[in-house]
Amino acid sequence: MSIPSPGERQLLGVAPLFFVADVAKAAAYYRDVFGFHYDQIWGEPPCFAMPARDGLIVMLSQQAETARIAPHGSDGRSWDAYFWVRDADQLFAEFVTKGARVAYAPCDQEFYGNREFAVFDLDGHCLAFAHDLTSRRK
Repeated sequence: MSIPSPGERQLLGVAPLFFVADVAKAAAYYRDVFGFHYDQIWGEPPCFAMPARDGLIVMLSQQAETARIAPHGSDGRSWDAYFWVRDADQLFAEFVTKGARVAYAPCDQEFYGNREFAVFDLDGHCLAFAHDLTSRRK
């Protein structure tokens, strides 16, 4: 797969939207455990936040109807978001040190060529983080 140079790209990023029970607690978890940051939480009472890390954003929207909070990956076998990272093992160690709820530890997925792990956020969304196996074998 050929990746265009940054000056040629039309698509520059993507931000999943997760429904959460308490946006302040969810944003704090993304900050304290996953290393994201945020400058503000919108609404009165608070209802929306956009924690970011390394230029990637996750949008969090507080929902009064808890039935709307329906993570796809709550079984730990599928994901709500998949992040490509520089070093999955290093990031996993960082998250575990900070108390992340682990769905599964780093493992090689030869089928599609990634080394990945997954963690849960406070509302059960499953986030996978992976690096390309071939880039690590060089």
